Amino acid sequence: MAEEPDAATGSPADGVTPTRGTGPHGGPGEESGGRGRCDYCRLPVPGDPVVAERDGHRYTYCCAACREAADDADQVFTQFHGCRRVPTGVAPLDESLPQGIPRNSFVLLTDLAGTRTESIQAELVWRALRRGEPAVFVSFLEPPMSVVQEFVTLDWNVLPYLESGQLQILDCFTYRLENRERMYDRLNDWNAFLSETAADATTQVRDPTELGELHNRIDDLLEDRDMEDRGVVVVDSLTEFGSLVQPVQAYDFLKDVRAEVCKSRFVPIYAGATVTGEDQQFPHDLNYMVDGIVELNLDEELVEGSLMKQIRVRKMSGVLTLPKWTLYEYTAGEGIVTIELHEGPPEESDGSQQGATAQQGAGQQGAGQGSEQEDPGQQPDGAGGGSAGDGFGQGPPAGSGAVDDSRTEVSDESENDDPE
Repeated sequence: MAEEPDAATGSPADGVTPTRGTGPHGGPGEESGGRGRCDYCRLPVPGDPVVAERDGHRYTYCCAACREAADDADQVFTQFHGCRRVPTGVAPLDESLPQGIPRNSFVLLTDLAGTRTESIQAELVWRALRRGEPAVFVSFLEPPMSVVQEFVTLDWNVLPYLESGQLQILDCFTYRLENRERMYDRLNDWNAFLSETAADATTQVRDPTELGELHNRIDDLLEDRDMEDRGVVVVDSLTEFGSLVQPVQAYDFLKDVRAEVCKSRFVPIYAGATVTGEDQQFPHDLNYMVDGIVELNLDEELVEGSLMKQIRVRKMSGVLTLPKWTLYEYTAGEGIVTIELHEGPPEESDGSQQGATAQQGAGQQGAGQGSEQEDPGQQPDGAGGGSAGDGFGQGPPAGSGAVDDSRTEVSDESENDDPE
């Protein structure tokens, strides 16, 4: 019915820690101010429980539907969980999203030219690959070899993932070339090698303005890789996509993709949207529809004569969100690096100006580096998500222990939006 608990970590979803049951026959026991948890779905029992006796054991359920489901199933949920959540692996995003993001989220990355959005998109894909999850990169702005080159520039070797099929590229750019062979003939040896390596992992869209074909290609890639409740989809530019079709068609297409990929398959989508002028035009007027908004900005006032890159999570439905601007830059091998500004000591100033120094916040990269594990099953502590979030127990239904949900109760009170 679902995945087994992660034996390597044993950590449940959303940072909730299971404890040994204290009720009769090893059941969930009474919780403070409550009636324990259901022996099937593991959610709190808000009213009078539905009781069933089997093989000399007494089981309590929150409703008749759970009792009937337990009768028909050979597995039961072993812990409380909501919609699975997953860390992004990008340090400043995980700091602003301590519970991770719900897997059914459509996230808009609104950016300005110069904020290196392509690097953030590459890191979102890289962290998913390192967790052992598949990834699909939809490219409207670059040919496949340039997509691969972005990873290589950051010292991330995606060639094995292309070869295994774990990383797939949906090519919505090459259709523009009237003579594709001439482009290939002009490539140097290195770019030709990258193009050949990416070929087997690339699906070309004959005409992205044919939205039916584009939709089918995306669905086929996800279906072939069994991308349900795992993996990520990254779209490099909704701004470019919006220039290809009429606005009404673009809106309807994104609504359909959000419904069928995010809400039905529980696969998150990260989509770039560059601010080029009027910010209320497509896709920047989708704030009401998307589940999350990540803003990237350039600030020229923090350090005189410099443009400092900033990132913050403006909103994320269903989880605790800490919206704060964080300075960042990208370095090869490490990915995003957060920066802190410190004022110099008074004795070092000339009395009329205060000097500012920038230090790389290496200690703040734990969230970004912590998700890159040799064992894909391991997840950062407290980041939410992971296969343990949907644990099931084998054998006949039985209460498997109470759950300390104090952290869940705190976060629920502070959530900005209701979960989908």
